[in-house]
Amino acid sequence: MNTEAVAKRLVELCRTGQYEQAQRELYADDAVSIEPVWAPPGAIGNAEGLPAIYEKGRKFAEGIEEFHGASCGDPVIAADWFSVAMGMDATFKGMGRVNMQEICVYRVRDGKIVHEQFFYSAD
Repeated sequence: MNTEAVAKRLVELCRTGQYEQAQRELYADDAVSIEPVWAPPGAIGNAEGLPAIYEKGRKFAEGIEEFHGASCGDPVIAADWFSVAMGMDATFKGMGRVNMQEICVYRVRDGKIVHEQFFYSAD
C-alpha cells in the first residue's frame, strides 16, 4: 500500500474504534510510538516495536473508566508522512473526564507505519 492507502485505512479503522486491528494490519514490526516529552503523569510513554505498542494500547485502555466518544479527521498526506486530527472524550482513572484533542503524525515505509508521534496539550 502507498501512504495514501495506509492513511485512509487507518482512519477507517480508528473511526470504528478498531485501534489494535489497525496496529496489527498497518504497523511494521519495528514501528515506534512517541509521546510528548512533557506527557502528563500517568501517561504510558514511548514504545519501540509492535509488541510494546500493543502493550501501550492495552495500558492506555485500562486507564479509562468510561468512554464518552471519539473523533478522527481526514488524513493530510505529504510523501511518506501523514497526519490526522483525533479526539477522545473519556473519564480516566485518577484524572476525571478529559476531552483530549491531538494531532497524530505517521511515517510509512514499504507500505507499513514505522513511526507514530502524538502532539497534544496538557491542559
